[in-house]
Amino acid sequence: MLILISNDDGIQAPGINALRSALEHLGDVCVVAPDRPRSASGLGITIHKPLRVEEFEFSASNAKGYAVNGTPSDCVKLAIQALLPSKPDIVVSGINLGPNLGTDVLYSGTVSAALEGVINGVPSIAVSLASWESVDFDYAAKFAQKLVKVVLDKGLPDETLLNVNVPVLNDEKKPNRVAVTRLGKRRYENTFEKRRDPRGKDYYWMGGEVMDIMAEPGTDIASVKNGEISVTPLFFDVTDNNFMNMVREWNLDSILSDS
Repeated sequence: MLILISNDDGIQAPGINALRSALEHLGDVCVVAPDRPRSASGLGITIHKPLRVEEFEFSASNAKGYAVNGTPSDCVKLAIQALLPSKPDIVVSGINLGPNLGTDVLYSGTVSAALEGVINGVPSIAVSLASWESVDFDYAAKFAQKLVKVVLDKGLPDETLLNVNVPVLNDEKKPNRVAVTRLGKRRYENTFEKRRDPRGKDYYWMGGEVMDIMAEPGTDIASVKNGEISVTPLFFDVTDNNFMNMVREWNLDSILSDS
């Protein structure tokens, strides 16, 4: 079995190393990840400069590692199409420090790395630790290991990935349930602080707080808040099929005749 691992926190992040260590028990592992943090990079790819690849060694590990000066999507695309000796059996992205819930998935480099695997026809999983403070990735890594075995046994539909968020509970408790969820909705109340650099040029620093605007039962947001592991199947054909017939009724051909 050949397993491709990537992330958006960088190849030296503790989450990716915990994941690598857990998945090495299942087969051959290759890690291709950004050479530095590339969070919130979305599905961006690099087309206006060359991609540089440096071999990376992990202590006491047989896994191959490559650090890339690009985005998470670059890393997975490059790995599958140029670096690996054969197509991987699965792509696993993570373990991200911080949740990827609701509309976060549109910005997430972690989810985008998994999506790049889907685009290339490989079953893919994105895994996040739903905390900004904990650095104990062991439980999430063990869960990812077990989930990989299930996915390889059961398979995933085309164009579908699994987005996993593992909560961190107090008093060393472990989640006692895995909830299969749909996406909630989050919005960030962005605050742009205007500043001036030493040369007198204005610039803006973006901050903001997350607002959970749809976190009802059955959503990934609600499940993580309840201490459950959230597993959300994401299907990236974003066509609104229900609205298509209504748009057809607009008779858009008439716009051409009026021009």
